[in-house]
Amino acid sequence: MSKTFASAGDLEEKPIRFDEVGRGLYAFTAAGDPNSGVIVGDDSVMVIEAQATPRLARKVIAAVREITDKPVSHLVLTHYHAVRVLGASAYGAGQIVMSDAARAMVVERGQEDWDSEFGRFPRLFEGHEEIPGLTWPTTSFTGRLTVWLGQRKVEIFQPGRAHTAGDAVVWVPDAATLFAGDIVEDHSACYCGDGHFRDWGSTLDRLSALQAEALVPGRGAALTEPDRVAGAIASTRDFLAATWAPVARTAARGGTLKEAWEAVRADCDPRFSEYAIYEHCLPFNVARAWDEARGIDNPRIWTAERDRQMWAELQGTE
Repeated sequence: MSKTFASAGDLEEKPIRFDEVGRGLYAFTAAGDPNSGVIVGDDSVMVIEAQATPRLARKVIAAVREITDKPVSHLVLTHYHAVRVLGASAYGAGQIVMSDAARAMVVERGQEDWDSEFGRFPRLFEGHEEIPGLTWPTTSFTGRLTVWLGQRKVEIFQPGRAHTAGDAVVWVPDAATLFAGDIVEDHSACYCGDGHFRDWGSTLDRLSALQAEALVPGRGAALTEPDRVAGAIASTRDFLAATWAPVARTAARGGTLKEAWEAVRADCDPRFSEYAIYEHCLPFNVARAWDEARGIDNPRIWTAERDRQMWAELQGTE
């Protein structure tokens, strides 16, 4: 069946929510679009995820201004993807924080990712003319970084490879609240095109061990009860397994990429087809799982040209 390329046909603005998930903690969500998080400290604010453009970033800033006039001192980027980072210039944050591994991925593939995602998400990149260039951190780290917003402690750490090799999460211990980036999704497909299927489950185990009472996923609703947090982690795990297992079986018996694609559709369509960006993600996910199953550890760089070639091979175009 023919499908419009990626999210090129998704042109309708999504309704925005700005929900309090804990004391001074907020989730900016938009019905399956990329989420942002907000932490209000004693004297300043930390924002997690910049959005794709300054235009979208200003929507986050407007929501913040409804609750506080404190300046945005820190902008944390959980990974390098363009839809998460290219709105950074709008915040005027003194510190832009990213893991060393994520920064290295900007060096390696940042421009290619920008070009690729621009074609995949035309609505999210409206106003792209304002983007001044690639986003670079002012502060990078390996392992763990502690930031104090006055007396409020915020821990930024790398739980392991998952959505990318450079993923970081943000943990607020006084409220047992986790901003998980795209490692965890809620009623949204995981994008695995730059992921590490074999590692992702162990990374989810580490996040589960935190026993978070609230969680803001990369996409989907803010989760403010422990059972919903556990449910989102479990459904993320199920989605990954349902993608990986058919591909691994097909590769092991010497099958073809197209056969792997058909096997994944057979397993995933009945369970996940109503998830946000499901049709967008699935071809990229199968292509990456196919590579990993055949021993390619470092995800190949997606370019605008490679996107279209892969899509035509697997999903078809309109």
